[in-house]
Amino acid sequence: IASDLHGSAYYCEKLLEAFQREEADRILFLGDILYHGPRNDLPEGYDTKKTAAMLNARKNKIFCVRGNCDTEVDQMVLQFPVLADYAVLQAGDRLIYATHGHVHNMQNVPFLQPGDILLHGHTHVPAWTPFGDHNLYLNPGSLSLPKQNSPHSYMTLEDGVFVRGGRMLGGAMSGGSMPARIAARRTDVWWRDEWRLDAGADFT
Repeated sequence: IASDLHGSAYYCEKLLEAFQREEADRILFLGDILYHGPRNDLPEGYDTKKTAAMLNARKNKIFCVRGNCDTEVDQMVLQFPVLADYAVLQAGDRLIYATHGHVHNMQNVPFLQPGDILLHGHTHVPAWTPFGDHNLYLNPGSLSLPKQNSPHSYMTLEDGVFVRGGRMLGGAMSGGSMPARIAARRTDVWWRDEWRLDAGADFT
């Protein structure tokens, strides 16, 4: 699960290396794939054509939702659908509402059932935030333009376990306190933080 690549071929390569290393089945993009946006600096290795070519080579393994920087012209060069506003996925007994975050977010929460998960990017800041009626807000952060001293990061979901991983770039994990059930494993270079979605867990 990744977000806010913003046309960085450099971090696209890093993501695809992680995709192979994690032995993942698919990539879920939470939007802002190619364009850097007028409010952002150019990310490292900004090359939209190269980024599009790398992703198109794996088009059968990618699905995504539209970010506020994604438009019809992006769809013209990307060979997989990029203009859906949201996706609803199942993880164990919970539903995941996946979107970019510029419309539906913690200030404008979509209609969720108790225990459902709001998953979005857009802020460029990783998050794990309980709210509502046993609900959870998750954010993988940004691949290429992290903010608030957060690392370049992505997230995985396997067998009901969310894992945030990436290259540590001189900063500790941000986002406030985390539940005791989180099992964290770190190395000098690569780190992984695991969040287990136990059925009925209240995340507090």
